[in-house]
Amino acid sequence: MTERDTARALAHPESCEIRLEGVLHALSDPMRLSIVRELASTDAELACSDFVLPVTKSTTTHHFRVLRESGVVRQTYRGTAKMNGLRREDLQTRFPGLLDSILAAATAEETQPGPDPAGDGS
Repeated sequence: MTERDTARALAHPESCEIRLEGVLHALSDPMRLSIVRELASTDAELACSDFVLPVTKSTTTHHFRVLRESGVVRQTYRGTAKMNGLRREDLQTRFPGLLDSILAAATAEETQPGPDPAGDGS
């Protein structure tokens, strides 16, 4: 690892440092959950620029930082791109079944009809 690579290394919690409340907080935001769902749909790492989010660049950066600091994703620099990978194995080891349950619930919720805004069944 070169001096420049070291300077660009991002801090991540070790697997044993990943906290349940941090993971749940990170996944409680719909935007962050959508990022994780997209990462879960592929084995490849994705660049931050691969995600089309309806928020500003600074808000996108914040969402990725929350996911990284909670231990949900691992970010690495590849050239000028910041690549993101889901830490599925680490999460499965720490909290067996949690990630799969949350992803399944998100998918089920997406396919269910929303609440009736009028409240009259119409």
